[in-house]
Amino acid sequence: MSAQPGLKPSLRFGQVVIGPPGSGKTTYCQGMQEFLTSLGRKVVVVNMDPANEGIPYSCAVDVSELVTLDDVMENLKLGPNGGLLYCMEYVEANLDWLESKLTQCSDCYFLFDCPGQVELYTHQSSVKNIFSQLAKWNFRLTAVHLVDSHYCADPAKFISVLCTSLSTMLHVELPHVNILSKMDLIEQYGKLAFNLDFYTEVMDLTYLLDHLAADPFFKKFRHLNEKLAEVIQDYGLVSFVPLNVQDKDSMIQVLRAVDKANGYCFGDLEERNLQAMMSAAVGADFQFSSTLGVQERYVETGEKTVEEEMMEL
Repeated sequence: MSAQPGLKPSLRFGQVVIGPPGSGKTTYCQGMQEFLTSLGRKVVVVNMDPANEGIPYSCAVDVSELVTLDDVMENLKLGPNGGLLYCMEYVEANLDWLESKLTQCSDCYFLFDCPGQVELYTHQSSVKNIFSQLAKWNFRLTAVHLVDSHYCADPAKFISVLCTSLSTMLHVELPHVNILSKMDLIEQYGKLAFNLDFYTEVMDLTYLLDHLAADPFFKKFRHLNEKLAEVIQDYGLVSFVPLNVQDKDSMIQVLRAVDKANGYCFGDLEERNLQAMMSAAVGADFQFSSTLGVQERYVETGEKTVEEEMMEL
């Protein structure tokens, strides 16, 4: 934003980091802040979560200065879910406060650390309206949606994750990058039924439904699961980028996807690698090869091949 009224604010790029509670949003913001700083970008982190306590990163703008969840719960006698909805509605009603805070940060790359309540991004409109206003202030943002990678080991939970991700993409209406976070813990609760690229590229879900039908509890819901899978595949929007915040190569892959989504890689705010720009322009990121590298690092190789498992199915 420009300090002089009447002038159009300069373009500013950034990420809005969203996702369910415990998916690693704050850790991602801290890691991405350190990573971008090492690349020479001037980074500003904006805490948009009024319930976020003990923030580990340096925070330039903190919404807790305007409203906190504890105060709302105490004074209005609301629970944590209703209180958080009220907090975001209050922020939406006081966007002039947010604008004045963001005006103080010039020529920066922004990371917005957002609350973790899922309904804020699936059907409640306050956060969506805040993002829309940021776009009017000339912010070019990418929604970075984090989900725990270990959900891939449970077919039912993975389908649920796909439905939530699709609903969020359609509601938020921003360029979107879905992230499988905590890749180092992907097989903490079970082995993957397929190669990692099956989950990152969201391939033919009928194979996943066959795995799901092997469970007596889910067998009676097969028709419902088939319809959910059809909706996901008919839209064809959901895919994932694997991430381990402590892995530099993993952070580079995520940053490439984010910069491509919001157009940062086509700007002139820092020196660009021509090859990287052309790669983004033609969509030749070779995500498959990078996913294979991630699989070799974090997924244990089973004794049976995928073909043998499919023959058993």
